[in-house]
Amino acid sequence: MFFIKRNLPLWERVLRIALGLGIVWAVWAGLIAGIVSWIAGASAATMVLTAFVGFCPACALAGRRYLEE
Repeated sequence: MFFIKRNLPLWERVLRIALGLGIVWAVWAGLIAGIVSWIAGASAATMVLTAFVGFCPACALAGRRYLEE
């Protein structure tokens, strides 16, 4: 079974989804162009994915503790 302990609190997950969708909108609307749009799109996808999963590997590497259930 696939199980990951969450290390992102709810408020941060909501913030990541909002920022990720905002960046996706900016790329789609053409406010960000060129190679920067590809980097921004990949960053937005990563933010939204980690928000839905509730686990951020970079935060874990930085030493963020798991949330208590």
